[in-house]
Amino acid sequence: MNDLLRIAGIGLVIGFLHVFFEQTGKKEFSFFLFFVAYIYIAAEMIRFLRIFFLEIAEFFQWLSLAF
Repeated sequence: MNDLLRIAGIGLVIGFLHVFFEQTGKKEFSFFLFFVAYIYIAAEMIRFLRIFFLEIAEFFQWLSLAF
């Protein structure tokens, strides 16, 4: 839950900064901000997927020991 709230908070900050840069006419900053945010979210998703697949593998190991 803590990770999801952190990502949501970062998303809100990025969204506000994106709107601010778009309104001030600095579209190149807005693009780079979006690009950095995309890289960050992709890294977080890879971390979440790694944890998810480790949990699935652990479950199947437990399941094979139960039978």
